[in-house]
Amino acid sequence: MERLETGIHSGRLSTAEYETNFSDLHPRLDKHEALVAADRCYFCYDAPCMTACPTSIDIPLFIRQIATGNPIGSAKTIFDQNILGGMCARVCPTEELCEQACVRNTAEEKPVEIGRLQRYATDIAIQAGKQFYERAASTGKKIAVVGAGPAGLAAAHRLAVKGHDVAIYDSKSKSGGLNEYGIATYKAVDDFAQKEVDYVLSIGGIEVRHGQQLGRDIQLADLQSRYDAVFLGIGLAGVNALRVDGENLPGVDDAVDFIAALRQATNKADVAIGRRVVVLGGGMTAIDAAVQAKLLGAEEVTICYRRGKEHMNASEFEQDLATSKGVIIRHWLAPKSILSQDGKVAAIEVEYTKLANGRLVTTGETGVIAADQIFKAIGQTLETSGLGSLRMESGRIAVDGEGRTSLDGVWAGGDCVFGGDDLTVSAVAQGRDAAESINRTLAAGAQPAVAVA
Repeated sequence: MERLETGIHSGRLSTAEYETNFSDLHPRLDKHEALVAADRCYFCYDAPCMTACPTSIDIPLFIRQIATGNPIGSAKTIFDQNILGGMCARVCPTEELCEQACVRNTAEEKPVEIGRLQRYATDIAIQAGKQFYERAASTGKKIAVVGAGPAGLAAAHRLAVKGHDVAIYDSKSKSGGLNEYGIATYKAVDDFAQKEVDYVLSIGGIEVRHGQQLGRDIQLADLQSRYDAVFLGIGLAGVNALRVDGENLPGVDDAVDFIAALRQATNKADVAIGRRVVVLGGGMTAIDAAVQAKLLGAEEVTICYRRGKEHMNASEFEQDLATSKGVIIRHWLAPKSILSQDGKVAAIEVEYTKLANGRLVTTGETGVIAADQIFKAIGQTLETSGLGSLRMESGRIAVDGEGRTSLDGVWAGGDCVFGGDDLTVSAVAQGRDAAESINRTLAAGAQPAVAVA
């Protein structure tokens, strides 16, 4: 086999190879495929798939609507519960949620393709520009939403529908949050994240102010004084440190930054990648970074995870996808130090781990994996600047069941809150539900009580 150029370089592949590698992972079903897939649904009463969906979409209903030739009606059923249903159809781990609960698994070990059917309906509606909602009469109330990610967009849309005026503040130059900056390119091609943002904002009554970072450009206390309510959907902007020697060497990068740069690149050939790449972590970010490193032309890509396969946060489907692309996944390895040559990454020293009395410990045995690029995907942290006296729990914002925080008039949802599962679909549900709580509170005409002691 021809050896690729060593070091970190761009343009490792031909134009055709880049186009093939970053094409749609699961292309949209055509009409015939959708009807065949929909015909497999039993349309269960008290359907377990609905219970498994964090946004509680009426899955049997939307599939029946597809089966009867009404994809537009199907899309409305989806959007009533999940206004970001298009992106969720692409990135939601359906194999662990609705499709895992599908009763077809019992008889055939193959669920109804709920995710692909959801994409079929929502894509048709968005492409047609079908707007299902009208704003209610103006309430005269103004709400600030901090963060234009899934939670913030879902909250803003529901609040706008209720007749409130919404201002979204976001630190980035584009809206969408992780849907725009943190999802593997092959999962959302053709700039779909921005098309969905435009669709959500088309309801009207929502103003987005980019380049506005909490703690730098805006302060929570100021927002509280100027708005009738505040919703925080700020996500997790910080990245955990490895805390090992060599972490700051050229060639050691954050996987989140790599994924974001690749998503924003107009030409994938311009994105540099190493010949030998090591990714540290066991979640979706690690998988996305590793697979895309391979698709960019890396010859060897290895994921190192400190625990076992059964402990990985990435779904089994995503793990299988990575290995099918040639990614090697190694378990029970923790980074010990990063080795250099000529001032650049040359290898990573790892130490074997095991569980002892329920605790992860190192065994003392070490090994070395050659690498010219290392990506850190070991979790993100909440940036607390600008949050003031907001009560925290385990490093995230403490909220009650309606998303209310410890401060009057302030709600929160998405990855930034304690108890979440870091899923787009869960963030949408929390943003939607917090918006309903805000609306009820404002309609009652009273200041909200402090919800979290």
